[in-house]
Amino acid sequence: MFASNPFADLATTIPLNMIQGYVILMAILVVGGTVLDMIHKKSAEYFFAKAKADEASRTRVLGAGDKIGIAVSTVVIDVATSGEFCNPKRRISHLFTMYGFILFLVTTVALVFAYPTNEAPAVVSQLWHLGGAMVMFGGYWFWFFIRVDVAAEGVPWYRIVKADMFILSLLGTTTFGLVWAIMQAQGVAVWTPLFLVLFIIAATILFAGVMWSKFAHMFFKPAAAFNKRIIKADGSRENLPEPVDLTDPALQKRFPDIPEYMGTTPPYMGLGIKREQPKHY
Repeated sequence: MFASNPFADLATTIPLNMIQGYVILMAILVVGGTVLDMIHKKSAEYFFAKAKADEASRTRVLGAGDKIGIAVSTVVIDVATSGEFCNPKRRISHLFTMYGFILFLVTTVALVFAYPTNEAPAVVSQLWHLGGAMVMFGGYWFWFFIRVDVAAEGVPWYRIVKADMFILSLLGTTTFGLVWAIMQAQGVAVWTPLFLVLFIIAATILFAGVMWSKFAHMFFKPAAAFNKRIIKADGSRENLPEPVDLTDPALQKRFPDIPEYMGTTPPYMGLGIKREQPKHY
């Protein structure tokens, strides 16, 4: 069952060129949506303007070797292993979802274009099913247990906002896709068309809704992570307020709640400010 090519079976009822045309159309919509998102939000303009402004405050000029090293670190730490997530559960969930989606996407293209018949290698079909299952594992774990408003604020899991469009359409695509493939392989003629339609609807929302979801975020994120490492390495980030010496008598008099042992700390810490802690339910 998991070794069969579901798109080859589908091609017996829907012309193969229509299936391939749909996949090509979705790719065009992703590219076009990303470009329109950049124009609408002026993301690229802001990114380059900020980079130009940071150059004025840098304390050292980075060479080609430095930038290559930073690029490698960005790929290995920020992209490949999602090192920006401090919460290990969130990080594992993200990695399962990310690599599952990549696997699901690549094998879909392979099954539709490279192996449009049942002669496709079994491992390709198995990886397609595995990719979908990985997305479901990481995505549903995130949706029900890890989301900030669910885990920390006690908001019901079924509360949906605009920002949830990407994860929900992604989960819908993989869930309905796997159920459709299983139903088709088992010969369940009654339910197979329904889950095929749901699969197509979810996939269309996922790839056509780039401007209204966080889909484009995955393209901007590596560039932002690289720029963050660049400005840290060339000293641009040093253009920040100086740390406060908490042993200064004048400061101690003004803020008597400062513990003497704290020494020197950034200006936003240790000034006797009571912050409200998030509620946990």
